[in-house]
Amino acid sequence: MAKKKKIDQTAKKAARVAEEAAKKNPKVFFAVVAVLLIIAIVAGLCWYFLVYKKKQIPPPAFATDEVSVHFLELGNKYVGDCTLIKIGDTEVLIDAGSRQDSATTLINYINRYCTDGKLEYVVATHAHEDHIGAFYSTASRKGIFDSFECGTIIDFSMTKKENKPTTVYGKYVAAREAQVEAGAVHYTALQCWNETDGAKRTYALAENVTMSVLYQKYYEELESGKGENNYSVCILITQGTYNYLFTGDLEAEGEASLVESNDLPQCKLYKGGHHGSQTSSSEELLSVIKPETVCICTCAGTPEYPSNADNFKAENAFPSQATVDRLAKYTDKIYVTSLATDIVLQPKKSWNVVSMNGDIVVRSNGIDFSVTGSNNSTILKETAWFRENRRWNGV
Repeated sequence: MAKKKKIDQTAKKAARVAEEAAKKNPKVFFAVVAVLLIIAIVAGLCWYFLVYKKKQIPPPAFATDEVSVHFLELGNKYVGDCTLIKIGDTEVLIDAGSRQDSATTLINYINRYCTDGKLEYVVATHAHEDHIGAFYSTASRKGIFDSFECGTIIDFSMTKKENKPTTVYGKYVAAREAQVEAGAVHYTALQCWNETDGAKRTYALAENVTMSVLYQKYYEELESGKGENNYSVCILITQGTYNYLFTGDLEAEGEASLVESNDLPQCKLYKGGHHGSQTSSSEELLSVIKPETVCICTCAGTPEYPSNADNFKAENAFPSQATVDRLAKYTDKIYVTSLATDIVLQPKKSWNVVSMNGDIVVRSNGIDFSVTGSNNSTILKETAWFRENRRWNGV
């Protein structure tokens, strides 16, 4: 009671002081009040439009019969893959790279479209960090698996990685198994192809849309090289007569097996293999799928690979000149997510990243087809970077 009485007395005293000030200098008093009121209104409007309203902006509306394919930027300077496919209320996520610190950027983007908190299908193509690094959580940051409920998880059948808790692969496996314990179903690509243990080769995503797991021999054959790329899970989305192909980081040997083992269709959309590396998007594959549109998840010109700066060759930086030369035979509709800038090779490699096309969204209802970048929708050959660093058909 005593405390309340003291507060009341303080309030009354403040009111008397304000009243006396108003009597002595009414014009000054009301001017100050008016200024403060204006400041409050302006601050409120700024907060509403720049903070609150920005957060409330809904994602673009998609028709229930429309497929949208989102090639995401990753929130850091490193190369990696993350592709979100949305069909009605069904979401398919293919990969979550490039590092664990990409997770926040990816989760924020996915939340705009996955409004029910569930990813019906998750595909992890192979055991490289730039494809699985954002799936697991750390003490300071949630990963994809802890942020969404997952229905069916499909991943690689083979890996040379050791399943230790401290490795990226070990952390991925632990997070995946936690999802399985929570109710998710897990299959390998080989189980899907063989249709064993309840797995399927083809999943219906909507009335006229399917997702098929394709076969290539490295699902069950140890690859002679040291990498993981040729273990990549290969996915074909079919929407009526339109086909969309995703091959992870599959390289030329794996692509040869993919062609030999499947009756591949001509593709309306192809996710450029292995970030535009010269080792992927072989003529053997391209001559069969004849892609009309190519989206490449990469940082154009990045010096990230090889790790030794002395071995860096600008023509081999993603997307490589050799890859561009092969793609140019079939289409000029090539899009790239990000662009490396401020590149320094010596004494230590460093670079930054900005958007090229940005987050690339492909939309189709099976008839109309469009490609839009969050930064711009300029095709690769018409960018300033291309004019300075690449040739088109030898020019």
